[in-house]
Amino acid sequence: MAAASAGTIADPYASLPGVAARRPEATRGFIFQQTMLRIRDPGPSLAFYTETLGMTLALKLDFPDMAFSLYFLAFVDDPAAQIPSDPKQRAAWVFRQPAVLELTHNHGTEAAGSDFAGYKSGNEPEARGFGHIGLSVPDVAAACERFEKMGVAFVKRPDEGAMKGLAFVKDPDGYWVEILNADTTAQYAR
Repeated sequence: MAAASAGTIADPYASLPGVAARRPEATRGFIFQQTMLRIRDPGPSLAFYTETLGMTLALKLDFPDMAFSLYFLAFVDDPAAQIPSDPKQRAAWVFRQPAVLELTHNHGTEAAGSDFAGYKSGNEPEARGFGHIGLSVPDVAAACERFEKMGVAFVKRPDEGAMKGLAFVKDPDGYWVEILNADTTAQYAR
């Protein structure tokens, strides 16, 4: 296979319908910055994403007049050294990071006795659409053993199903999180 020049997609993908052979110059500097999930209750969701998955809460934005709060999480090795303490600099830093998870909490959904039924994960037969977020880990089995001890709900364990070596767990709102290893999952490339 010939090497692709900067900004082009290497064969065989360039020949697929709808695929641009070159990245449009006007999109230079674009990054995939965030995925947003609506959550019922920040407590269990923040515990899952910070304690269970190891993400850092990098920014919280409250909008009391509109009755919602936003929580931005990212994988940060040294938050004290990497994340600015000044609120505006912190926000700008967060919005420059790739692959941030935004959790949106509409106030009141967590209340006991609330008639709020919860959000659809996108995997229900009547609500197909969004499927999951994915996490690459060094060792899927070790990660899943830890999740098991923490009481995390599994959709699929690494040794189940046709695709071995990867797992799916559920967050507190029922959203699926794929747990994969880059080298192991590369076996599916043909």
